Amino acid sequence: MGKFREEFKEFIMRGNVIDMAVGVVVGGAFKAVVDSLVNDIIMPPLGLLIGGVDFSDMKIVLKEAAGETPEVAINIGLLINTIISFLIIALVIFLVVKGINKMRTKAEEARNKRLGIEEEEEEEEAPEPDEKELLGAILTELKKANGESVETEVTEEVLTEETK
Repeated sequence: MGKFREEFKEFIMRGNVIDMAVGVVVGGAFKAVVDSLVNDIIMPPLGLLIGGVDFSDMKIVLKEAAGETPEVAINIGLLINTIISFLIIALVIFLVVKGINKMRTKAEEARNKRLGIEEEEEEEEAPEPDEKELLGAILTELKKANGESVETEVTEEVLTEETK
C-alpha cells in the first residue's frame, strides 16, 4: 500500500497535473465571466435590435404545464446564449494561443540570432511533372519490368502507339 501511495503522490505532484488543475479552476472562473458578458452585456442589446426579444425566454413549448406537471419545452434561447458563449471562449483561446506562438517565435529568433544560427531557407519544391512525363515514366517502368529495351525516347507518338 505504501508503494501505491508514493506513486499516487508522484503522479499528483507532477507539473503537468498541477498545471491542468490550475487551468480547470481558471477555466471555470473564466466561464462565469463569459456567461455574464453574454447574458448581461451582449444579449440584451442584441435582443433589443431584433425587436425586444429576450433570448433566454425563447422556447418551443411541446406540452403546456398542467397542474403540478411542468411544461415540456425546447429552450432555443438558452442554446443561442450557449453558442455565443462558446464562440467568445473559442475566440479568446485562439487569441491567447496566437499570442503565445508569436512570443515563442520571437524568442526562438532572438535565440538563433544570439547564437549566430541563420534561418533555414525553405527549399523550392520541384515542379510537378505533367501528364505526359508521368505516362512516360510509367511506360519506362513497365518496359523495365517486362525486360524490354527502354532506350526509346518517350514521345507523344510512342505513348499513343503503346496505349492502343
